[in-house]
Amino acid sequence: MAEQHERARQDLRDWQALQPSNFYTSNRQLRRLLARLMPPAKLAAHQAHFEHFGAVVAGPLDAAARVNNHRQNLPRLERWSSIGERIESVEHHPSFAECGKAIYQEGRLVACYAEAPANLHAQALFYLSGHAGEAGHNCPVACTAGVVKTLQGEGSAQLQEKWLPGLLTPAWPERLDGAQFLTELQGGSDVGANAVEAQPDGEGQGTTRWRIFGEKWFCSNATAELMLLTARVPGAAGGTDGLGLFLVPRRLEDGSINHFQLRRLKDKLGTWSMASAEIDFNGAEGWAVGAVNAGFRNIMHYVINTSRLYNSMGCAGIARRAHLIADTYARARRAFGQPIFEYPMVHEMLADSRATSNVLLAACLTLASETDRAEAGELDDQALAFLRVVTNLCKMRSCQHSHRVVLTGIEMLGGNGAIEDFSVLPRLLRDNVVYENWEGTHNTLVAQTVRDFARLQLHQGFLPALRARLEIGDPLIEAALGPAAAAVDRAAAAIPEITMLDDPGLAGLALKPHAEALADAFFAAAYAQDIAAESDSGRRTAETEALAFYCARYCATQQPARDSAYAERVRCIAEINS
Repeated sequence: MAEQHERARQDLRDWQALQPSNFYTSNRQLRRLLARLMPPAKLAAHQAHFEHFGAVVAGPLDAAARVNNHRQNLPRLERWSSIGERIESVEHHPSFAECGKAIYQEGRLVACYAEAPANLHAQALFYLSGHAGEAGHNCPVACTAGVVKTLQGEGSAQLQEKWLPGLLTPAWPERLDGAQFLTELQGGSDVGANAVEAQPDGEGQGTTRWRIFGEKWFCSNATAELMLLTARVPGAAGGTDGLGLFLVPRRLEDGSINHFQLRRLKDKLGTWSMASAEIDFNGAEGWAVGAVNAGFRNIMHYVINTSRLYNSMGCAGIARRAHLIADTYARARRAFGQPIFEYPMVHEMLADSRATSNVLLAACLTLASETDRAEAGELDDQALAFLRVVTNLCKMRSCQHSHRVVLTGIEMLGGNGAIEDFSVLPRLLRDNVVYENWEGTHNTLVAQTVRDFARLQLHQGFLPALRARLEIGDPLIEAALGPAAAAVDRAAAAIPEITMLDDPGLAGLALKPHAEALADAFFAAAYAQDIAAESDSGRRTAETEALAFYCARYCATQQPARDSAYAERVRCIAEINS
C-alpha cells in the first residue's frame, strides 16, 4: 500500500514539475500575437521585460498570491491608530506587498501608460499577471489605469502635474493607486439613480473644488490614494446627465485623512485579498475632472470601457492558467493503468479549454490594439462604432467562457480540484465570478447593445465590419470559420426586427443569444487572423483544427457527431504544446 501511495504522490510531483517557469516564453501564441500586433521597435524595446515578468508571475507573484489568499491572511479594517487618530486604513499580510511589488514594480503594469497609447502593452502585461488570478492588485491596476486615462484626457494641468507622476512611477513605495466608486445602494448598473451629492466649494488646482456627501456601496481598492467618483451636482438634470466626475484624494494637503469613513469591508465570494468597502463621504474634498455636465460620459469613455477591456483580458489569463493546470495534470495523473490524457473524453475537455483560451487571448489583444488605434485617432466612425460594440460583447462572453474553462479544470482534477491548497483553481473560479459582475453583468451589456443597435443603428456598420474580419484569404481557415459566418448571418436577419420591439426588456431577451454568437464570431475571427500568421505548417494545421472545433461548438446550431473523426480532431487539439 505504501508503495502505491508513493507512486501516486510521485505522479503529483511530476505534475507540479510540469508547470511553466515562465508564462511568457512558454506561450507561443502570445509571442506570435505581439509580433503581429505591436510595432517592431516597441516590441524589441520591451521584449526582455515581457520575458522577465513572465518569470516573475510564474514564480514570486504566484507564490505570494497563494499565501495572501489564505483565510488567516485576508485584509482587515483598522479605522483608528494606536493613539486614537482616524486613519481609515486596511491592514494587509506582508504577502500583499510582495504581490504589489511584483505587479507594480517588476511588472510596470501602470507605469507603461507613460508611453501612450499603451493599451496593447498594458494588456499583454495584465494577461501575464492574470495567470495568478486577481492577486490583490489586478483590480486596482485596472482602476488606476482608468484614473490615469481620465487625468490625461480631462484633468487640469495642475491636477496632472500633481498626481500623474505618482500614478505612473513603477517604484512600489512611492507609487499612488486609484479607485473608481460609482455603485450606490439603490443603483448598481442604474447609475442614473445615484444620489451622492457634490457641493461647490471654491476654486483650485485649475478647476472647481467640491465637497462630496453620501454613501457609496461597493468601493473596491477602498484605501486608494485617489478616488474617482460620480456625484450629483446642484441644479443639474436628473439621471446620468446630472452626474459630475470628481477626483477625491485620500489625504488632505496637511496629511490628514479626507472627510470620509470606511463603514465596513465586504465579505466577497472572490478577490478576497483586495479590500472592498462601503464608504460614507462626509464633505470630502474633491476636484472636478472635466466639465461637471459630462461626468457620466467621461467615466464611461475613460474608466468603464478601460475596465471592461481589463476584465476581458483578466478572464483570458484565468482561462490560460486553468488550461495549463488541467493539461499538465492529465499528462501526469494515472487512472486504470495509464495517464488520463489518453482518454478521448479528456481529449475533448482539453480541446475545449485549449481552443477557448486561445480565442480569448487573440480577441482581447486584438481589442487592445484597436483601442490603441482609436486613441491615436486612426479609426473612422464605423471602426469606432465596431470597437464600442465589440468591447461590450467581449466583456460579456469572455467571462462566461473563462468560468466554464475553470470548471473544466476543476473537473479534470476530480476531488483534488475542490481543495483550496491543492491548486489555484478554486481561487480562479471565485475571482472569475467577481469579474462576471464587475463593470456590467451579462444582462447589462446585452441591454446596452440593444440600445446601441436601436437608437444609434450601430449594427449597420458593425455587422459588415465583422464579416470582413472573417475573410482571411486561406481556404482551410475560412472553412473552419463557416459556422461563425453563418451565426453572423442569423444575427443580421434577426436584429432589425428586434430593434423594432417596443419593450426593451423583450428586445434584450431576444438579442441575448445573438449577442453571444456575435462575440463568438469575433473571437473566432481574431483567432483565425492569428493562426494565419503561424509559420510552422504542422502547428498551423493543428490550430486550424482548434478553430474549427470552437466554431462548431459555439457558433453552429447543431453539435458535431461524436464519431472517430471527432475523436481524432480533439486528440490533435489536445496534443498542441505551449
